[in-house]
Amino acid sequence: MMRTLAIGGFLVSLVLFAAVEWAARREGSRIPTLGEVCAYVMRYEVGPVPVGRIGLFGFWWWLGWHFLAR
Repeated sequence: MMRTLAIGGFLVSLVLFAAVEWAARREGSRIPTLGEVCAYVMRYEVGPVPVGRIGLFGFWWWLGWHFLAR
């Protein structure tokens, strides 16, 4: 039961993500695309330390560790 609920939650999240990305790519939309958000985050630095890049790398590491490692 819980596994089905979790899978359903991820599917709903995926559909919502796709809908927001589709809305962002419409002409004249003020919603940023995923690429624009990633570019903004990766530009963030504190002094010489690229905090945005480290944070994005950490996010992908966490995602892979939790969903791809078995």
